[in-house]
Amino acid sequence: MFLSIDTALIIEKLILIVVVVSISLVVAMYTTFAERKVAAVIQDRRGPNRAGPFGLLQPLADGLKLFFKEEIIPNFSSKFLFILGPALAMLTAVMTSAVIPWGDKLHLFGRDISLQIADVNIGILYVFGVVSLGVYGIMIGAWASNNKYSLLGGLRAASQIISYELAMGISLISLLMVTGSLSLKEMVVQQQTGLWNIIYQPLGFLIFLICSFAECNRTPFDLPEAENELIGGYHTEYSSMKLGFYLFSEYINMFVSSVIMATLFFGGYDMPFVNEANLSTNVAAIVGVVALMMKVVFFLFLFMWVRWTIPRFRYDQLMHLGWRILIPLALFNMLVTGAVILFLDR
Repeated sequence: MFLSIDTALIIEKLILIVVVVSISLVVAMYTTFAERKVAAVIQDRRGPNRAGPFGLLQPLADGLKLFFKEEIIPNFSSKFLFILGPALAMLTAVMTSAVIPWGDKLHLFGRDISLQIADVNIGILYVFGVVSLGVYGIMIGAWASNNKYSLLGGLRAASQIISYELAMGISLISLLMVTGSLSLKEMVVQQQTGLWNIIYQPLGFLIFLICSFAECNRTPFDLPEAENELIGGYHTEYSSMKLGFYLFSEYINMFVSSVIMATLFFGGYDMPFVNEANLSTNVAAIVGVVALMMKVVFFLFLFMWVRWTIPRFRYDQLMHLGWRILIPLALFNMLVTGAVILFLDR
């Protein structure tokens, strides 16, 4: 009996992994299409509209184009590391989704199936650990290219991510002081029975949001790949699907960052004004997934809106914002949160 339950659990988790990874790839693929359409609306033009009805097959056309492009590895590059860089960037982007609660649970085949790959009690620390590894994919690819522009882009990426991870981590300390848990699932459950964390931590959310833009190398923080300064930055020497991996990892990171922000501050899969207790288990799970995806779509649109509205920072402005504004603000928020908690516990 023990072996059969264990086997069923393994099969259940494997299926969930395949589903989550597949959805992440499809969302990343169509986020590129959505971004081009949003840019077209903002700039008063049409955007992609030739491949398929309304241009909906454009991501497939772009994917086929990348597959059939010539694979070029520079003669003076470190070939093993040149291949490892984009693979590592893609792997770390996908791994982050393992601890995200996508919904509550489904009841199928007489079993309660959790819509979370791994409900670890230090979920947010796992997210930070995996995200911090993502910079190695960029740095390895930049260094292995043996190109000065790529190396400069990699150095920019490393310094940028390290700088903004500090502010992001400190902003989350305030949230953890309020929730008293490192588990993403527990945070969602608390928000279902009370108020969303955005009510308690508006400044923490604002800092986390800005740092998420920097972590994803999105405008106005896209200095590692600034075309007008570094040709293409850290992926200048890449072509075909190795370039595709870097591009895909950026959009997967956008998707995962949106899910994490929705989970930490906006109730995750909690649907406002809907009492899930009045719904059946499966209906409540589906409603939860839909609610989470609606919040994610909003954040993805925000990423795109900012990109096509705000110009790129200069490098000194980037460092000034991170070290002299966001980190002090995050520390201030942490001290105020601690003081309020102590005052209320008196």
